Amino acid sequence: MTQVDTVEIGQGDAGVQEADAGTWRGGVRRVISIGSRPGPWKRGLVLAALALLLGLVMLLHAHIPNRIGNLGSLAETLLPWFGLFVPVLLAGALWRRSASAVAALLLPVVVWLNLFGGLLNDKSQAGGDLTVASHNVGADNRDPPRTARDLLASGADVLALQELTEQARATYEKALEKAYPHHTVQGTVGLWSKLPLSDTRPVDTKIDAGPLADTKPAHVKLAYTRALRTTVATDRGPLAVYVAHLGSVRVNPRGGFSTGHRDRGAQALAEAVAAERNERMVLLGDLNGTTDDRAFDGITARMRSAQDAAGDGFGFTWPASFPVARIDQILVRGVEPASSWVLPATGSDHLPVAAGISW
Repeated sequence: MTQVDTVEIGQGDAGVQEADAGTWRGGVRRVISIGSRPGPWKRGLVLAALALLLGLVMLLHAHIPNRIGNLGSLAETLLPWFGLFVPVLLAGALWRRSASAVAALLLPVVVWLNLFGGLLNDKSQAGGDLTVASHNVGADNRDPPRTARDLLASGADVLALQELTEQARATYEKALEKAYPHHTVQGTVGLWSKLPLSDTRPVDTKIDAGPLADTKPAHVKLAYTRALRTTVATDRGPLAVYVAHLGSVRVNPRGGFSTGHRDRGAQALAEAVAAERNERMVLLGDLNGTTDDRAFDGITARMRSAQDAAGDGFGFTWPASFPVARIDQILVRGVEPASSWVLPATGSDHLPVAAGISW
């Protein structure tokens, strides 16, 4: 028994020694692993670089060239949505426990807030001397009577419509005639007003009417008219009102962001705005672009957005089912926007917009 006990004790000591050695080796490995692991400022450097790139793109968006696929205009159209990358990068930074990535995210956050932070609060005020509204009613709108009723409910004093078809025009004229005794339609755009109109004329926005456009009959060329100018007689004096529907844009793999027709129209409209002698004016319409887009610099240099000045939120209007951009605009000069808002859907693929303006 004594010998057996001695052997058992010896074996136990060997097991303890092996366990101690294993524990020691494991501790050494842990120390080496901890020593070789990057610190919080060295982790997530790729995330930090992406955060800085995001901030620089937003900060320097005006310098993104348009030579290749109009990338600059495309980026400016989607500029507010760049902010969605911030929480994605923040989640990655927290998962990697990267202090450098979190610090780098300060740049895009500050830039985004500088660009769009002012749109997050409600700047609208009560009152206003005149209510104006604008709506692309949609050539494919299946229910123009309902759209007309919805627009009547807005209570606008001046109502601009775009994308009027020959078939739907009579419907809108009949539905709106009692509330709006004064109206004009030039091509595919029209203006209905509770106040008298004068000095009405089409505005050439350089829409191509096809070969030999200059030789076409007047009624054929009128079908390509997509902008007008008129004067509304208010009790505060004359107000020049422009209604415009600029050319459509397309995104495709080969041509990128195709904006040729729209850009020519924007340039022509900017020239008309610059030549306008009435110091008080309003521009209503579907411009097929946001006011951040450099294509509208000639207009936004002379006019300001009612939504930016007196709205609540971004005022996205297209597409109506899930608006991602504000391409339907109300711009003013010489009058003060008191409020600006987006109206409910009407059956068009655009949402109507309205604003209260005062002198």
